[in-house]
Amino acid sequence: MTRIMIRKTKNNEYLGFTCHGHTDFADKGEDIVCAALSVLTINTVNSLEQLTQTAMEVAAEEEEGIIICRFTDTLSEAGRLLMDAYVLGVENVFHEYGNQYVEIEFEEV
Repeated sequence: MTRIMIRKTKNNEYLGFTCHGHTDFADKGEDIVCAALSVLTINTVNSLEQLTQTAMEVAAEEEEGIIICRFTDTLSEAGRLLMDAYVLGVENVFHEYGNQYVEIEFEEV
């Protein structure tokens, strides 16, 4: 199962996110659910970095399927839009394939 944790403040400002695990929807190389979540996650990190110059710390561990992204400054309007798009995308995958493969949590920090 892939677990996605979105971290926000009490004021609904994004602080970062973690994507952890493999969905095990299908065999490695054919797992469309894991691929969808991976593309959404990596594209969001890359877009935040290249399109909005978001200050962040990113750590990844490919074997375990872990990507941790922590914002070190308040997101711009464009950064918030990209994060809203990420949340929309992973929620759509969740609704399509269910909680057997994807878990999404929101943590207020």
